[in-house]
Amino acid sequence: MPEEKSKKQIIYEAAARLFRDKGYSATSMRDLARAVNLKASSLYNHIKSKEEILQGICFENAHRFLSGMKEVEAMQGTTSDKVRALIQLHISIATEDVTSVTAFNDEWRHLSDPMLTDFLQLRKDYERRFKMIIEQGIAEGDFRTLDSSIILYTVLSSVRWVYDWYKPGKSIDQGKLESEISAFLMKGILK
Repeated sequence: MPEEKSKKQIIYEAAARLFRDKGYSATSMRDLARAVNLKASSLYNHIKSKEEILQGICFENAHRFLSGMKEVEAMQGTTSDKVRALIQLHISIATEDVTSVTAFNDEWRHLSDPMLTDFLQLRKDYERRFKMIIEQGIAEGDFRTLDSSIILYTVLSSVRWVYDWYKPGKSIDQGKLESEISAFLMKGILK
């Protein structure tokens, strides 16, 4: 039997959908209250603010990516295997929780400091580690001698659209999506 969701989890999921559909700025606490069948004043029994929800979504997803990065860094295999695994990580996260990833990718700019600074540090750390894998592949002769930043941001840009396009049951199978995007991107990187 599936685990019953807490009221807070239901609120977070409804907020993520509203942030995706209306944007963070245009979503009000009244909108959120209506979406979860509560009075606006009752929401505050479960959450402190709309920004608390955005922080939760952003940091939860950032930690999912960093956890995946840690696994990839520890895995045996070539740098090609690791870049493929990171591409698949992005697609997997984007297809598992489309709504939350949408808010993570599009609405993080609405975080206020110090959370914005903390979030950007996590993001830069992830990108730095991904870039190091690419640079290792270039140094070992596995990858074409291209600027590592261009490779990094081309790969990241090439997977960011997935959350916006993917519809479970209506789009292609997740495994096929991962293998086709990986094959396409790796063809441009490999020597």
